[in-house]
Amino acid sequence: MILLFTDFGYNGPYVGQLKTTLSREAPAIPVLDLMHDVPAHNPHAAAYLLAALVPEMPKDIVCLGVVDPGVGGERTPVVQEADGRWFVGPDNGLFEIVQRRAARAQQWAITWRPDNMSRSFHGRDLFAPVAAMLARGMPPPGDAYPDTWRNARPRPGAVWPDDIAEVIYIDRFGNAMIGLRSELLDDAAVFIIGDSRISHAPVFSQVPPNRVFWYNNSCGLIEIAVNRGSAADVFGLAVGDAIAVERA
Repeated sequence: MILLFTDFGYNGPYVGQLKTTLSREAPAIPVLDLMHDVPAHNPHAAAYLLAALVPEMPKDIVCLGVVDPGVGGERTPVVQEADGRWFVGPDNGLFEIVQRRAARAQQWAITWRPDNMSRSFHGRDLFAPVAAMLARGMPPPGDAYPDTWRNARPRPGAVWPDDIAEVIYIDRFGNAMIGLRSELLDDAAVFIIGDSRISHAPVFSQVPPNRVFWYNNSCGLIEIAVNRGSAADVFGLAVGDAIAVERA
């Protein structure tokens, strides 16, 4: 199975072109859309979001991840294996948090190139064919990084913290996901936005309409929400905004 995780959006030709390539190169392999509304041009936020989604992925999955503002530049195309799951995409920090949380991880620099490759769409012309190779059981088409790569400095994303108290995603309801794993906070913690102090509630049904609260979402992240409203609209939140937290 191949999962797609991109910032392409659901409109336009890009997702369709990825799927066209995958259907040609691996016609027997199912392709599923994980997300296509990842924060645009933002591998930093995407890295925490992707890592939160990994625990629900089956082993031997191939995740084609394309959040690639440096396409056509000097960033390296990579394959990463982390605890039996495969990831294909740019080496710009997108897979940093995934590999950091894995018990076992290895990375390869992709050296294979197609006969024809657009400078601006490596997702279709390079990453998708490599993802298809892996899904068909072929080895990574490139050079393995040394065993010390996980601790190498500098490395794209190496200086990023394990968790961040920042907005990493805003869903269609205006709920703001924070790059903090919920297991790290006690329910007595309070988030602060401007003059507002935001307390915990376990579920939407336990707060009245239009009340702001934070909860542990289904991805294992902290999420700030307004029952039947939009936290993003209420507080003017955007991806990348830092959120203060008082820990119990």
